[in-house]
Amino acid sequence: MRSVALILAFAASLFALPASAQYVPGPVGRPTPPATTDKENLWLLDLSTGGRVTIWLRPDVAPKMVQRVKELTRRKFYDGLPFHRVIEGFMAQGGDPKGDGTGGSDQPDLPKEFNYLPHVRGAVSAARAESEDSANSQFFIMFTPRLGLDQKYTVFGRVLDGMQYVDAIPRGEPPAEPAKVLHAYIAADNPPAYAPPPPPAPVQEPAALPPGPGKK
Repeated sequence: MRSVALILAFAASLFALPASAQYVPGPVGRPTPPATTDKENLWLLDLSTGGRVTIWLRPDVAPKMVQRVKELTRRKFYDGLPFHRVIEGFMAQGGDPKGDGTGGSDQPDLPKEFNYLPHVRGAVSAARAESEDSANSQFFIMFTPRLGLDQKYTVFGRVLDGMQYVDAIPRGEPPAEPAKVLHAYIAADNPPAYAPPPPPAPVQEPAALPPGPGKK
């Protein structure tokens, strides 16, 4: 299960850095990633916690996962999905249509694309099951650095703006009242401005019943 695998990796990260496995090293010299102004690689998540999160996608290091995210986003797959696993001081995980960490899309799992991008605050990485080649639709956003996850999970993006809305996601496994992705967009598709969720409907008090017949 993706959740179990992530817990085990979290525990291991506290003790040692893992050995490389299909590690994609950075370019010689200073890395020169694609410009962040490329709207085709800006992923927008409108969260129920109050605003829009802008994520810089990195097809230069994780092309398969980035392509999957774009495909699912344009199918509206992520709209309405909860953050089902949120651990204080670690990460917020979402992208599961089942909402329990065991689900994914109807597309096949993806091979690992481990790379040189670190699991620092704001990093966006692909969740997976025990197999390294089992990433699908689930993702997690880091609250704090956990470099022990490096080269064990595929980092495919980084939060550029709106991290305060990620920080506001309720904690829990699952949270009592989970935050949701209201809508997900690719910036190149000219999405509308963020619209907050409608307020919850007021609770209707039951109408008082008329008094029953008295005893005679």
